Parts: sequence; C-alpha cells; structure tokens
Amino acid sequence: MKADAPIQGSMRAVVYVENGRFEVRERPKPEVVDPGDAVVRVTTASICTSDLHIRAGAVPRAVPGITVGHEFVGVVESVGSGVERFLPGDRVAVNVETFCGHCFFCRRGWVNNCTDPSGGWAMGCRIDGGQAGYVRVPYADNGLTHIPDHVSDEQALFTGDLLSTGYWAADIGEVSEGDTVAIIGAGPTGLCTAMCVRAKNPARIVMVDVLEERLDFARAHGLADDTVLVPDQDPVEFIRSVTDGRGADVVMEVAGGKDTFQTAWRIARPNAIVVVVAMYGEPQMLPLPDMYGKNLVFKTGGVDASHCQDIMDLISDGSIDPSVLVTHRFDFDHIMDAYELFAEHRDGVMKVAVRISDP
Repeated sequence: MKADAPIQGSMRAVVYVENGRFEVRERPKPEVVDPGDAVVRVTTASICTSDLHIRAGAVPRAVPGITVGHEFVGVVESVGSGVERFLPGDRVAVNVETFCGHCFFCRRGWVNNCTDPSGGWAMGCRIDGGQAGYVRVPYADNGLTHIPDHVSDEQALFTGDLLSTGYWAADIGEVSEGDTVAIIGAGPTGLCTAMCVRAKNPARIVMVDVLEERLDFARAHGLADDTVLVPDQDPVEFIRSVTDGRGADVVMEVAGGKDTFQTAWRIARPNAIVVVVAMYGEPQMLPLPDMYGKNLVFKTGGVDASHCQDIMDLISDGSIDPSVLVTHRFDFDHIMDAYELFAEHRDGVMKVAVRISDP
C-alpha cells in the first residue's frame, strides 16, 4: 500500500487510529513545547513487535490518535532553551524511554519507572513517536545519543530499545567472563541480548528456539556457540551435557512462549540468575516446591534504558554490529507493506529499516 503524498505544512505519520488499525495520515509538524525538548527530523525507523501489540489492542495504556514508533534515528532540527548537549544538525539515536533524570528512580538508574507523567515507555505509546517525518523528544539531554560520523543509521537504529534491552539484561544478569549463558528466544531481542552478552566474554552462549532459521542466523553471525532446536532437542539435557551436569550460570528468557519460563528455571544451575526479559500474555506459575534447593535469583521487569552511550561506544569501536539484523528495507511510501511483512514473518524477515528522509 502506498501512502498519500503530504500536503504543505504537514508531515506524514503512522497513526494508531483504533484497535486493529494503523493508518498513514497527515499530522502537524511538532514544535518545541518545553525548554528541555528537541525536535528531531527522522531519517530511519524500524518496526517493533510492541507496535504490533499496540495495533492489536494489547497495550491498554496506548492512546488512540498517537503517532507510533519508538525505534528510530534522525537529525536534530531544533532545541529548547534548556537543552545543553545537542545542537541542530546533530545526528542522534532516540531512547525508547522518556525520563526526567532527577526523580527517586532516575537518580538510581531505574528510568523505566520515572515518575514524570510522560516517564517510562511513552514514545509511540502515550506520546507521539517516530514513524513520522518529525518527532518531539522531551528531556532531550537524557533521551538522545550522539551518533558518530562513521556509524550508519542502520548500525545506530536499535540503540534506544532492542540493544538497551539486551544491555540491561546482561547487566542485571551479572554475566561474567567464563560463564555459560543460555538465551531462550533467537528473535531480534534475543539476538541483541546475545550481542551484549558476548561483549562480556562468556565462555559459551547457548541459544534455544523453535525456529531453525533463527538459530542458523545466530550461528552465522557469531551470536551463539551452540544452539538447541526445540522440540527436536531437550534444552535441559543439552545444557547439562556442556556444563558437567550443572546447568547454565545465567539464563535469559526472551521468548515469552507457553512453556519457556519453566524451561528457563530448569536449565539454570543452582544459585544461577534467571533474567526474564520476555512479556507474557498470561500469568506464569512459580513452582516453588519443584525448584526448592536450587536457590535461584529471578530478575525481571521493563528495560532501564540508561546506558545508550555505552551501547553507542560498543557500536562505534566495532565490538557489535546490530545492522546485521536488518533483512528488509523500505521507503516511507511503503511502510504499511513493511508492517505486513513483519507481522506475518514472511521472507525470513528479522528487522526492517524504513527510510523516512535523507540523513
């Protein structure tokens, strides 16, 4: 489907019209409202599974009428009087989370729980996001990250969300050099988690999934040392076989499948850390009698995306290259085609990149 051409004085944007319905519509260009704001001209955007959840009506706090999109990069167009770190013309990656930087939670790095009315995941959910020509970014000094000249849009594209999630998971999982780390789910989030785990020099990364092509992708790009294809292989038996019977030192549950939480604690060794990155569609059971004596530590929640500069440094020095996740490219005229491809998992799609304007 091709989007209509914009009229003068407006921009095109992907709008959450109602449950089950996104449309490309004409919207006014945003302006600086508060001193800490920046207006960013979007150059490249992507589509996240969370966008599909909004379209399906599965995100109750999403506001009909907002512009969606929280994975994007661009160029600063204008800034408010209170912005100190950015100037018009700067290339920037935009954080999925909006945070004030000074409340109780922000001061401790827990920016997902920022107490500002627009704090946490607001971009493309409760305030207008970046699948549009322009976007207003509140608290720009916190929500933007400079992109070095030698880093491409596609390399920087996932800094503020997928890579932030992976970095947060590796951080709270306390991954150490020499660990065996099991990652359940080899989709885009699982692969970004593997990138960030790899940067901590574990001895072994084992990826578990039900799709052989995703496991092949992980191996081909050096993101997994071993893979387990379920149900053909038993992940509990395999991981015990490569850890002298102990189990994984750290487990990342990224899949959110019907039985993946149970798999996560079963493949963990005693005294391991299990990080639940996934979102579930229904409550999960914690079978305490069955796991008694394993002395596991569970960590879970929404990503605290407060390490974007650290992530950009890893991209800049070549430690990670997230652009390998981009399997399909579209221009803005065909963004709804990109949505259908991504939603239907067609043609081996991993992530899409949509060119909104020239860098």
